[in-house]
Amino acid sequence: MISYVFGFVSHIGDVQFIDYEYSGYNYLAYDIGNHFNEFAGVSDVDYSLYPDRELQGQWLRSYLEAYKEYKGFGTEVTEKEVEILSIQVNQFALASHFFWGLWALIQAKYSTIEFDFLGYAIVRFNQYFKMKPEVTALKMPE
Repeated sequence: MISYVFGFVSHIGDVQFIDYEYSGYNYLAYDIGNHFNEFAGVSDVDYSLYPDRELQGQWLRSYLEAYKEYKGFGTEVTEKEVEILSIQVNQFALASHFFWGLWALIQAKYSTIEFDFLGYAIVRFNQYFKMKPEVTALKMPE
């Protein structure tokens, strides 16, 4: 599957610019998991805003339907396909916390931007360790 970087989007006619300074090919599930993590915000992070299973399921089903339609495979999506992608997304959401926690630690040392990078790193690592037991217990359907 092709993955797109989620983030700031500007609409100019029919062209969309999406965080090109951080863009690049990535795992589909990582980008979606990172997108879900960003529901919590950056300055005043609130992980209660992370989408629940129902919203995730609706979002992922819509994504898979659009992808299949684009590829010419129809639009039928099974519960198993949604469940597999959901597990992958939540596993990569966990990786996203770890990645951005490390990034924030580096920024705390070197960035000249006025932002509490150390505090942000702590928030991301705390969420990583909070989610880890639940996410690592997820099993792929047979």
